Amino acid sequence: MDTIGTASLSSSNRKIDPTRRPARPLKGDGTPNDNDRVEIGPTALAFSEWEALGLALPNLPELREYRLGRIREQLRLRDYGGILLFDPLNIRYATDSSNMQLWVTHNACRACFIPTEGPVILWDFHNCEHLSEFLPLVDEVRHGASFFYFESGDKLEQHASEFAHQIDELMRKHAGRNRKLAVDKMEIVGIRAFDSLGIDICEGQAVTEHARAIKNENELNAMRCAIAACEAGMDDMRRVMRPGVTENEMWAALHHGNIIRGGEWIETRLLASGPRTNPWFHECGPRVIQNGDIVAFDTDLIGPYGYCADISRTWLCGDGKPTAEQKTLYQMAHDHIMSNMALLAPGVSFRELMERGHRLPTEYRNNRYGVMFHGVGLCDEYPSLRYPEDWDSCGYDGVLKPGMTLCVEAYIGVDGGREGVKLEDQVVITETGYENLTRYPFEKDFLD
Repeated sequence: MDTIGTASLSSSNRKIDPTRRPARPLKGDGTPNDNDRVEIGPTALAFSEWEALGLALPNLPELREYRLGRIREQLRLRDYGGILLFDPLNIRYATDSSNMQLWVTHNACRACFIPTEGPVILWDFHNCEHLSEFLPLVDEVRHGASFFYFESGDKLEQHASEFAHQIDELMRKHAGRNRKLAVDKMEIVGIRAFDSLGIDICEGQAVTEHARAIKNENELNAMRCAIAACEAGMDDMRRVMRPGVTENEMWAALHHGNIIRGGEWIETRLLASGPRTNPWFHECGPRVIQNGDIVAFDTDLIGPYGYCADISRTWLCGDGKPTAEQKTLYQMAHDHIMSNMALLAPGVSFRELMERGHRLPTEYRNNRYGVMFHGVGLCDEYPSLRYPEDWDSCGYDGVLKPGMTLCVEAYIGVDGGREGVKLEDQVVITETGYENLTRYPFEKDFLD
């Protein structure tokens, strides 16, 4: 596993010099048109589908510069000397560096130090320097950020101390007397090591969440592409749906559709059918779907370019018509998200959205979804906007701004009922209102 210990700086560490790479033809998104490319990315299938849809591609070099600039803007606003990132989604946002994202989520072997002014230093997994060679924003690659028990055992404190001393040296060099270091997530032993050096650890998730909240056109283009890939995968899943298939078979079609287009993973397994649609949050399993069942799902899909496509739909399996009860549930869910979406505009506060939002009838409130709206980017992000019943315990205020991307969602199911309906669209706040980024249609048979 990861090489750690006193020799934490690999002999292969070096400044990554982008000028040493020979010029190569570029794809439409500014990445090398090289069949042996190192970086992950969209496939020819995805590019052809996006062209047919008339989608604009992002310019990845410019997108990367923007995102790192957003992080540094937040650091300056808070007068921090820098930020230390362990969350792989934050590392991806700041540098576009990606490596075993799911594994690293629960094995914190990668880290990234970004001084407010100065070079970006990435600590990567053992022998993985080559994964960042194409990224000019990564100035140096090191090893030795692993200090969790699986990796370090009884050397936890030693490894944490060695890493903390590296950060201390970088802080003194690039931040001077500013000892305020934002950290997004870190092992307890690391916090103690930093405390012993007099480094003032500050809240880093506020830095990254507020940086990530505002998307420019490049990010929106990347998100539109990810959503289009997701919707094509949804079509693949729909073609699989028929009486006699399992929930898992349907979900596998969405995974397959995502991967063959250059997508990356799916964060949940939220697909359920028939009586498993109420209450919500059953994960897909071996249940055989029956004729007349509704099938509800939430994509939670990390698509091409690492952007999340978070769309929920509910379909009817078979060649029949929805029942009156199914139509009532569906129409309530549709009215709910359409009414709430109509409230979106720059300058509207989170509290105002909660207070003015569509009020669920009493019989649906116990089974309400966890949020009315939530931010979305590389994953679910700030903000999280709650229902009135939850405001006092976990709601917080803020203001919508142009460039924020949100998901508007609903789950509608009577407490103790047989079925439930899940619907969700993804939108961006514009200068004058909002734009719905979701193109996938709703079910006409349910809305008649």
